[in-house]
Amino acid sequence: MPVVTITPQLRTTDLDRSIRFYTERVGLELEFRYGDFYAGIRAGRGSFHLKLVDTPDPSVAFVHEGGHLHLYLGVDDVDAFGERLRTSGIELLRPPCDTDWGTRELVFNDDQGHTIYAGMPVPPANKSLERTRGE
Repeated sequence: MPVVTITPQLRTTDLDRSIRFYTERVGLELEFRYGDFYAGIRAGRGSFHLKLVDTPDPSVAFVHEGGHLHLYLGVDDVDAFGERLRTSGIELLRPPCDTDWGTRELVFNDDQGHTIYAGMPVPPANKSLERTRGE
């Protein structure tokens, strides 16, 4: 049987604040909440979970120092998404920019310091093929 979904989990020391961050500021949807310690956030066809913990996520420093990420959000228009984030008071660590690997991406931190990338594929530059007569 094939795997049909994958669901990452982020740790939070304040579940209510993290839910508000992702729903009110980022614009995602609360998929479910289980008691006072667990929630699901819907992002398009995917989702991720938030789990209440007593201490800050130790992976935050590791990810930051190594240039890694916690989540990657695929978006249709990274520039418009970046503007939405800025309008809602989220500081972009890196504004939208094209990458060498064919995407346009931005970077921000969530309320717990997790590193979140958002991006979209960028079509290759239109290159006209020049043909000489007689080919």
